[in-house]
Amino acid sequence: MILGTGIDIIEVERVALRVGRESGFREMVFSRDEMNYCDSKASRFEHYAARFAAKEAFLKAIGRGWSGGLALHEIEVVNDAQGKPGLRLSGQTEKELAPLGIRCIHVSLSHLKSMATAIVILES
Repeated sequence: MILGTGIDIIEVERVALRVGRESGFREMVFSRDEMNYCDSKASRFEHYAARFAAKEAFLKAIGRGWSGGLALHEIEVVNDAQGKPGLRLSGQTEKELAPLGIRCIHVSLSHLKSMATAIVILES
């Protein structure tokens, strides 16, 4: 059963400015593995933006926003062996959302030089 859906689109430049300039933003929003992944790419800010969009889409799918008190770095975009993206919850965020009964999180990411987008579908 579908529990929720969310979609987000963001300008890569907006994320690049915050990741590149603001002290602490990267660490607040992204896990260490996400930072290592994005920083290994030639177009790293496109990858950061797509992951940021996935986190925003996830928050929309659960019906909460940034003010919901969840730690964004505990909502992590991961890739399986074939490169398919998914979301992994951890820490307090995982515990807080356990009552929702999320059994599967579907994620699709896309990015161009100037824009990134993500869609999230939650299943019980």
